[in-house]
Amino acid sequence: MAQERGWFFGRVDLGGDDDAKIRRDWQQKRANRVRMVGDLHRGGARILAGTDAAYSFPFVYFGYSLHEEFELLAQAGLTPLEVLQSATLLPAIALELEREIGTVAIGKAADLVLLDANPLEDVRHLARIRAVIRGGVYLDRAALDRLLAEAAADADVAR
Repeated sequence: MAQERGWFFGRVDLGGDDDAKIRRDWQQKRANRVRMVGDLHRGGARILAGTDAAYSFPFVYFGYSLHEEFELLAQAGLTPLEVLQSATLLPAIALELEREIGTVAIGKAADLVLLDANPLEDVRHLARIRAVIRGGVYLDRAALDRLLAEAAADADVAR
């Protein structure tokens, strides 16, 4: 993802100062958004992770961008636990489904992501995925890598 942004900015050339201005503006807008989310959080707003921005912003990819969003939420001042809850418990509460989903408990529907490191120590650990249990099916790292390779091949075909 970062490589693709680099590719994009490497090809945006409006001529000298204009190109540098685009980068500065983009960085400033991003910093302002992080600050706004932090202000909302400190003001008591519930912050929910996830986006539909892939339909209107370049280089926002479902899954990959979520991990970047986790890091941005931490930069905005959310603790690692709050970041994790922004993608689990809080959406369940917002959808009034907390009795069915949002936490791991007996009787609740749950897909699980098994990690190699504790996400409460560092939100970047959320990207260290060892396995996924989805719909009762266990997908180890090798199976996940095969799925990613298939998706990449499909994306290349679509170009």
